[in-house]
Amino acid sequence: MKAAVLREVGQPLTIEEISHSKPGPREVLVRTAFAGICHSDLHFQNGSYPCPLPIVLGHESAGIVEEVGSDVTYVKPGDHVVTCLSAFCGHCEHCLTGHASLCQNPELNRKEDQGSRLASKGEAVNQFAHLSSYAEKMLIHEHALVKIRDDMPLDRATLVGCGVTTGLGAVFHTASVAPGETMAVIGCGGIGLSCVNGGAIAGAGRIIAIDRVQSKLELAKEFGATDIINASNLDPVGEVMELTGGGVHHAFEAIGLKVTAEQAFKMLKRGGTATIIGMIPVGQNLELHGAEFLAEKKIQGSLMGSNRFRVDMPRFIDFYMGGKLHLDRMIADKLKLEQINEGFAAFESGEVTRNLIEFEH
Repeated sequence: MKAAVLREVGQPLTIEEISHSKPGPREVLVRTAFAGICHSDLHFQNGSYPCPLPIVLGHESAGIVEEVGSDVTYVKPGDHVVTCLSAFCGHCEHCLTGHASLCQNPELNRKEDQGSRLASKGEAVNQFAHLSSYAEKMLIHEHALVKIRDDMPLDRATLVGCGVTTGLGAVFHTASVAPGETMAVIGCGGIGLSCVNGGAIAGAGRIIAIDRVQSKLELAKEFGATDIINASNLDPVGEVMELTGGGVHHAFEAIGLKVTAEQAFKMLKRGGTATIIGMIPVGQNLELHGAEFLAEKKIQGSLMGSNRFRVDMPRFIDFYMGGKLHLDRMIADKLKLEQINEGFAAFESGEVTRNLIEFEH
């Protein structure tokens, strides 16, 4: 099968023929239909976060089950599925206390004597986030996917596999935005737009979208933003304070920068909460004014929206099918696997929301 392989940090991915092994007892072979180009993949490609090499990146995807292992009963060949990097074991402390997205149980990976799931000419190729979706097929643990309704378009379903769940989950689960509360969202890419959309569904009273690209801000209005701030020519903290008369209940940082994370904390009202969704590069620290904690301001992280993906994703898909979740305008373009480096470059420019890799079978 064809796959995009990262062999050297900071270098383009190479399109190669690699192989996958047969599904183990609890593994599922999925024929990839679409894979999203997400900022998280860029973080590993450019070295902001370390990863073992060589590796097939990609983690936001949807496809069709092709083959299942002997112990798999949840899905069968022909089922439509969305994958999720929040693979869960189901019996660790995190899973049993309702925080399955924090599960890090190594049993989801193969043991050394079982051989690698992916290989290239006899050389083991590493799997990214239990998935590696920049490949024509994915061999994954059954707890890394969710079965979805057949009438959901697979290109739209792909977005639910990471960006949409991350944004909606941050609003619904991590921050628990209540009806009538105010919120600001810094960054209007796929995750930020999903935060805006989630705020509208949750009944937020005011949703302020912040970005440097005017076209993305205009798109945020379609997703439910009540106000927009172009941070290329305005101070976002000052503008939020003026618009709200003292700050917001919730601020969401959806870019992954030190400066914007600090801004999220600064634009809170007394008792407000800043939720950091973006992946701030390893080694960077935030600087916060300690006295502001006396106003009971809080800052917290969110790992993929604190999701319960087997429950959440089908519900989010129902939101889309019911007209509440706006996915159609989020897809900028569909590319071939051979164009993946072009897609990375376009995403890094900050001008696009989401490009998808479309696989031909």
